[in-house]
Amino acid sequence: MSAIVLLVLGLAAMAAGYFLYSKFIAEKIYRLDPDFKTPAHEYEDGVDFVPTNRFVLWGHHFTSVAGAAPIVGPAIAVIWGWLPAFLWVVFGTIFFAGVHDFGAIWASVRNKAKSVGALTGDVVGKRARSIFMIVIFLVLLMVNAVFAVVIAGLMMNFSSAVVPVWGAILVALIIGQLIYRRMLSLPMVSIIGVVALYALIGIGPSVPIQMPAEVAGLSGNAVWILILFAYAAIASLLPVWVLLQPRDYINGLQLFIGLIILYGAIVLMNPTLVAPAFNTNVPAGTPSLLPLLFVTIACGAISGFHGLVSSGTTSKQLNRETDARFVGYFGAVGEGMLALAAILAATAGFATFGDWQAMYSAFGQGGVNAFVEGGAFIIHNGIGLPEATAATLLTVMAALFAGTTMDTGLRLQRYIFQEWGEIYNQQWMKKPAIATFLAVGSCLLLAFGAGGADGSGGLIIWPLFGTTNQLLAGLTLLVITVMLVRLRRPMWYTLAPLCFLLVMTIAALLIQLRTFYQQGNMFLLVLDVVVLIAAIMVAMECASALKRSRAEMAAEQK
Repeated sequence: MSAIVLLVLGLAAMAAGYFLYSKFIAEKIYRLDPDFKTPAHEYEDGVDFVPTNRFVLWGHHFTSVAGAAPIVGPAIAVIWGWLPAFLWVVFGTIFFAGVHDFGAIWASVRNKAKSVGALTGDVVGKRARSIFMIVIFLVLLMVNAVFAVVIAGLMMNFSSAVVPVWGAILVALIIGQLIYRRMLSLPMVSIIGVVALYALIGIGPSVPIQMPAEVAGLSGNAVWILILFAYAAIASLLPVWVLLQPRDYINGLQLFIGLIILYGAIVLMNPTLVAPAFNTNVPAGTPSLLPLLFVTIACGAISGFHGLVSSGTTSKQLNRETDARFVGYFGAVGEGMLALAAILAATAGFATFGDWQAMYSAFGQGGVNAFVEGGAFIIHNGIGLPEATAATLLTVMAALFAGTTMDTGLRLQRYIFQEWGEIYNQQWMKKPAIATFLAVGSCLLLAFGAGGADGSGGLIIWPLFGTTNQLLAGLTLLVITVMLVRLRRPMWYTLAPLCFLLVMTIAALLIQLRTFYQQGNMFLLVLDVVVLIAAIMVAMECASALKRSRAEMAAEQK
């Protein structure tokens, strides 16, 4: 089958989702009000609460939620065949992710930009808030610790990407000054930023930087991880307009340019999908497609981490409530487009079926390597760009996206510690510097305490990321659903995805529980039980909160 067919069908469906379905959700379900005073204006402080142009905010939101996950998940899940991955990405983007991300922004904006964790206490109850906070902390811990390993690995393996990855930070700092201090027009700033970024990508292969194998008794990989956390700590304390916003905005532009290059190469090359639609001969040890597909592909279909970004940073920068549709729903569409690109690169970027099988010789194989190698193959054969340059471009794309997610993730983890300080009346914990120190310390404790000298400890609990993340998405949809019930608005557009996620998450946790028991992995077994109990409690809280809200409505009508 031609990859062009899959490309056209996927893009057309997502476009229809944005122009038709999101319009319906905005007007009939969330009922956005252009005159509503957003928290960005009400609490404007120039640091976290900053009214932001919707295009700039879309760039921040999109690149923060995207990261490397919409590349990794789909590029692993195609081991079951390209059709299940394609259908879940497309329909998940339209009916799950868009409604979830959009709704999280709306819910937070309507409640003083509270994070979805803090909001749970007001909407559902204190018990649900306690569960939510634990799940949020686990997800952020996994994301920050693992993405540091991913970025460090990319820079160790692709030395040509080091200059573009770190040079992008300098470009972002300059862009921030040009937008907010020099007041240059956004189109002009966009051109300057994109040209500078792609110039760095062009320079990268000429000036490769290789970290020594060992530095002061630490591996080169561990040194990169420490540098990344030092940078992320500083970035999390800076005003959002100085680095976070412009970095994310420029990265959003470069991603779309990268997607245009990849999609254009697919159209010119017209590659064939060498992978099967349904893989009936999966490698030994590969888990069942149901329900694992729905937790293997999280970002790119629906992801609980998006709710943290939507309510943690995006809601504090929304200029007008009506911007939430463009920023939230279209942000999910952008991520779906990236996931679609990952599927195409990982299934059509190989010369033969045998080459594809060699890449997918075991479950968990593929991922970023399949995306980079497959995408570089397509770009080289489609538009003639040297494979080394194409590989650098795609590597930088993945590394920059993982970096922006890590920036936002650490800031969000800082917010969690500050919210705990607020909830438990611990004034010292509410200070930004102390909260940041606690956030970084917890990540490093996992990275080096569990992983030893190479700092890869986050990978130990990563097998539970998918289920924990989808549980978080279910909690976010629960909050939105209860709000809709109390406002006497249709709830099925959020309740149906919520029920589906809870069923798939609990089923996946039970399967993983058996796997960890058979492997004798007691650490993950215990952690799985904790998450499983949380999932069951979420389901019970869901039923209780909805029943209570409907009873309150009935009492008011009498």
